Amino acid sequence: MKQTGTWMVSAAFVAAMLAIAVWIYPDLPPLAPTHWDAGGNVNGWMPRFWAAALPVLVLLGLAILTPLLPCISPRKFEITPFANVYGVLMLVIQGVLLVIFTCALLAGAGHHVPISLIAALSVGVLLMVIGNYMGKLRKNFFIGIRTPWTLASDVVWERTHRFAGPLFVAAGAAWIGLSFVRAQPGWMFVPVVAAAVLPGVYSYVVYRRLEGHR
Repeated sequence: MKQTGTWMVSAAFVAAMLAIAVWIYPDLPPLAPTHWDAGGNVNGWMPRFWAAALPVLVLLGLAILTPLLPCISPRKFEITPFANVYGVLMLVIQGVLLVIFTCALLAGAGHHVPISLIAALSVGVLLMVIGNYMGKLRKNFFIGIRTPWTLASDVVWERTHRFAGPLFVAAGAAWIGLSFVRAQPGWMFVPVVAAAVLPGVYSYVVYRRLEGHR
């Protein structure tokens, strides 16, 4: 996706979030619910203004970061070689947050929305999308498995991300499946932690093997 298209979609997400926040704002209580536990019980509140404004500000911040990060990337770590993949991932993150924030505002206004299930499903989808594109990422400082060993070697970076891609897809699928059966939060985080930790260990092993061959 070209940068112009990415900016336009980001702007559309921000505009949609602003319109939704303005529409729901009159129905929010003075102290609006903003966080729910795995069982759907409210465990966090925020003043009405910030409950409506914060989602807009978060999406606006991401919309600004999307074109900013490529501009500040240091030499030899540019995002340009995988700009299309970077743009897609940033837009997917913004889209997932738009869905979650909208459901949270609706739930905060008193509408019957299964916010915990929707949020869990959204996170699962996000993990699967990230995993699908993981192998196409190139070495950079902002997105991907950034360990000392992946940043030190293009080969280690490439192998690690090819290894991590299927793990993220599997973790996302497991997260979605566990969400439907209402598993305990501790069990839901097991595949995510595994997908986050194993690639880091793998990158060290690959780096040491390459150093040994040298």
